Amino acid sequence: MKSISANLNIMIKASEKASKILIRDFGELENLQVSKKGPKDFVTNADIKAEKIIIEELKKARPNYSIISEENGVEKNKDESNFWIIDPIDGTTNFLHGVPHFAISIALQSNNEIVCGLIYDPIKDELFYAEKNHGAYFNNQRIRVSKKRDINECLFAVGKGKYNSDLIYRRSGSAALDMAYVASGRFDGYFQNNLNLWDIAAGIIIVKEAGGIINEIDLSSLKNIKVLASSAEINTKFIEKIDNF
Repeated sequence: MKSISANLNIMIKASEKASKILIRDFGELENLQVSKKGPKDFVTNADIKAEKIIIEELKKARPNYSIISEENGVEKNKDESNFWIIDPIDGTTNFLHGVPHFAISIALQSNNEIVCGLIYDPIKDELFYAEKNHGAYFNNQRIRVSKKRDINECLFAVGKGKYNSDLIYRRSGSAALDMAYVASGRFDGYFQNNLNLWDIAAGIIIVKEAGGIINEIDLSSLKNIKVLASSAEINTKFIEKIDNF
């Protein structure tokens, strides 16, 4: 692996350890305990176990860092200038239905800026990661956003909601992987409303370091976040094509 920071190395080790739980539980879905957080919003004991492992590993290495996580919320510690932002399973509904498209997402926010992030798909063993000013990578290979210029030839990812657009788009069920796929050029762009910070924190820096553009996001907001990500070549046309963004 290319030279990476100590913090990114900590994040990778934590995601790899948690992924073992997810792979095991994904193979035994009929035994999984499931509860409901809200309409169409589920949490499994796999989410809880994976998040616990990730937090334990991160705290072991950086005990003073604060934490924002999907299941536990905000935990302020001695160091409030550094926050780990964790989503143990982005794509829980896919996970629950045996669809092998979900990911672990971990980011580091330092002084109100995302400086490091990873998105790990444990089923496909695909790791996307980036650090500020050091580029974006997929399994140790440098990645860049799509170079397409004709928006009518592009493929976009969208999330929940209704969109009035003649764009060609798909719903994958994982915001984190949608952003990773934009960074690697698999998708040409991504847009969604009503996201949570832990869904997209890692994706923000991965897309940016891959040469992409993301709308301005208030990192103090944990919920109801809008995201639009694409290459610079199509960004203006992309925005024009989307109603009510």
